[in-house]
Amino acid sequence: MDDLTKSAFLNRPDLHVETTGEFKGWRTWSRDNFETHNGPFYHRMEDDGRIRCAFRVESKHLNGTKNVHGGCFMSFADYCLFATAAPVLQGPGVTVSFACEFLDAGREGELVEGFGEVTRAGSSMIFLRGLLTSGERKLFTFSGTLKRVKWRSPPAASNDAG
Repeated sequence: MDDLTKSAFLNRPDLHVETTGEFKGWRTWSRDNFETHNGPFYHRMEDDGRIRCAFRVESKHLNGTKNVHGGCFMSFADYCLFATAAPVLQGPGVTVSFACEFLDAGREGELVEGFGEVTRAGSSMIFLRGLLTSGERKLFTFSGTLKRVKWRSPPAASNDAG
């Protein structure tokens, strides 16, 4: 992996590096309130340049049958899309397409890991696919498309009563 790509992955202004516990040295983003509330989700770059994502299943991630809620898997997979794309995204983006298949259940206490790959990166769209696992068990497959976007300031509040 070249230095420019690696620096794009490491130098986000909202990047938080965990300093204690099981995920010491792993990264997460502080800007996304939804992921912060529903995670915590983490990622790191492996020596070979691949991005590994992970979270430890807690009771808040479970549905009524004590398995990981499907929405949790989908949220984590979307996180994995952005973590995997980070070295080539190099700025903000939005998910414009997402598809998934549920293969097996995740349970409280398990470590769920996600790996993905960029299948194509164009000037405005990035196409990816990935897999969530727990140990040797395949839990969930996913694919998605991210669109590069520019930061926009929110529209100014209007004082017109009209």
